[in-house]
Amino acid sequence: MSESRIEIQPRPLNSKNVAMIIFGSLLYAGAVNLFMQPLHLYAGGIPGLSQMIRTLVFPHTGEVDAAGIINFVFNIPLFYLAYHSMNKKLLIGTLISVVTQTVVFTLVKIPTAPLIDDKLAAIMIAGLVGGFGCGMILSNRGTGGGLDLLGVYLAKKFTWFTVGRLSIIFNAVLYTLCAIFFDPSVALYSILFIVFFSFMIDRFHYQNIEIELMIFTHHSELTQVILKKYVRGVTEWEGKGSYTNEETHVLVTVVAKSEVEQVKKDILAVDPRAFIIIHDHTRVTGGYQKRLDI
Repeated sequence: MSESRIEIQPRPLNSKNVAMIIFGSLLYAGAVNLFMQPLHLYAGGIPGLSQMIRTLVFPHTGEVDAAGIINFVFNIPLFYLAYHSMNKKLLIGTLISVVTQTVVFTLVKIPTAPLIDDKLAAIMIAGLVGGFGCGMILSNRGTGGGLDLLGVYLAKKFTWFTVGRLSIIFNAVLYTLCAIFFDPSVALYSILFIVFFSFMIDRFHYQNIEIELMIFTHHSELTQVILKKYVRGVTEWEGKGSYTNEETHVLVTVVAKSEVEQVKKDILAVDPRAFIIIHDHTRVTGGYQKRLDI
């Protein structure tokens, strides 16, 4: 059985989430403006398309960078499409992110010379910092807008469609145009940015990271807590402690990294003496369901 994706009730968007979305957006947009743009390279997705249009059509706009405004304009129809597909709290988080990005892209002055002489080092820093920022946005119930919005809309409309597939196709076309209009090296270096960027998002988008929990407890009702509250499968068997010689319940389940702390809290609320082993870097094949707050 392949991995599936289900909808869940979104948790409230609190002040911490808003602060993290703003901070993540500042990191992403700042990394692009301060490290990529001085090298005349292009971020992927709608921001990259906006930068390319700026370069070709509005190369001289004074103190205001037109790329930020173009990016915001592109997001308006995408918001309209996504309005009936995404949960409203995620849409609010996305709006906060897009507005923050627009302010940074538009008003933060692009350095006239690269901040770092080593081009590869600058690209790596931009990708890692930008990817960390976007991972922070996604982990706090927001998105960076752009392709995320369009991808969610198309994924809801067509069951065979995925956001990742759209990103690959769109960026392939974008960087082909970069190679045609500018120089093949511009496209190649920009692709390298996307590699670092994507790597970092995957490391910090906690909904995409699976964690295995092994729980040793004398309270059999913990199985129902995991099954009913988190709708996660549980494998259970009887064990015996070698030291105490007491019977114990052994539970194994897999949850998203974003769920781990709350699951632990609920387990310890029922059984303060529960023994929990957490296995990171778990890979799952089968009926495990990724939970995306969309």
